[in-house]
Amino acid sequence: MTAYLDNAATTSVCKEAAEAAYRTMIEGFGNPSTQYSLGQQAKKQLDGDRKIIAAALGCQPKEITFTSCGTESDNWALRLGAERNHHKGRHIITTAIEHDAILQTCYQLESEGWDVTYLPPNQDGSVSLSDLEAALRPETALVSMMLVNNELGTVLPVQEAAARVKHYDRRILFHTDAVQAFLKLPFTPAKLGVDLLSISGHKIHAPKGIGALYIRAGLPLKPMILGGGQENGLRSGTEPTAQIAAFAAACELGKAQLTDTMTHLEDIKRYTLEQLHTLVPEAEQIGSGSAPHILALTLPGYKSEVLVRVLGDHGVFISAGSACHRGKASHVYEALSLSKPQRNGAFRVSFDRNTSREEIDYFVATLQYARDTLFPSMS
Repeated sequence: MTAYLDNAATTSVCKEAAEAAYRTMIEGFGNPSTQYSLGQQAKKQLDGDRKIIAAALGCQPKEITFTSCGTESDNWALRLGAERNHHKGRHIITTAIEHDAILQTCYQLESEGWDVTYLPPNQDGSVSLSDLEAALRPETALVSMMLVNNELGTVLPVQEAAARVKHYDRRILFHTDAVQAFLKLPFTPAKLGVDLLSISGHKIHAPKGIGALYIRAGLPLKPMILGGGQENGLRSGTEPTAQIAAFAAACELGKAQLTDTMTHLEDIKRYTLEQLHTLVPEAEQIGSGSAPHILALTLPGYKSEVLVRVLGDHGVFISAGSACHRGKASHVYEALSLSKPQRNGAFRVSFDRNTSREEIDYFVATLQYARDTLFPSMS
């Protein structure tokens, strides 16, 4: 038996998305920028897919600009948001637990003369709104706060944060990385009150290599990529129509199943905690993440990389943290000020709408085996 419990890293491509991609590659392969019938057929399909994705997100089609992934969307949002507001000042506010796509871009902006404030998390993994308000300055140009933390599952108070930022100065741009929240929680960009928002296809059963950036209507930004003027002139280059078609199919299915998916994820997460409490009581939850699909855990005294390897050898696939860390220490766990044994033993399990109780039972049994056979050390 196997148990795939690393859905925060990537999800399997659903049948509907794969079929949409195949159909587009074989039958609708025209370039949507060309004027003959095959190209116009592709353009019509592209426009329809954009409408489907926008409907799933709850925005206008013209507010969707396609990117290659969530990382590109995050990079682009910070870069263009900073450029848009540089006349106002050169100060950015973000959190210390953002995805590396945000943090690495901030580090680069710092090297170019920007001042960045990194809001620390509370012990439960959330971020204080009072800390945010205290960090605001007349020269603040941009705030970026993720909606769901990819390692802890913490739902950050983006709606309240955006409201306070706009009350302080409505000219400050607000971005949220919603990659781990899209079609896992109900929200719209307008309800959140954000100007820029990032999503990614491969977190919702679409293929890797496709994402999108929501750009609030009426917000003028400079192009990121110059060329033929695709994507409203913001990101030139022939659109990857097959990947976009797959993204739209996954969005359509995900939107239709959102209520059932949330109920299933909440049940699976609750069941996992119950089974761990009974059979591996040494396992501790990290933080108080309320997103239904991510559960951060630690088995103090054991090494997470060893646990991941042993469980993987038995067909149980989990993560020692974000897949993007590639074995490096997690800045998120570091920011929480965990003890060394807790930090060393930290790992993440994450679920999707297909996760079964049988998979959870196998995971818990395999974790029991690892606990009983590995040599623990509290150093």
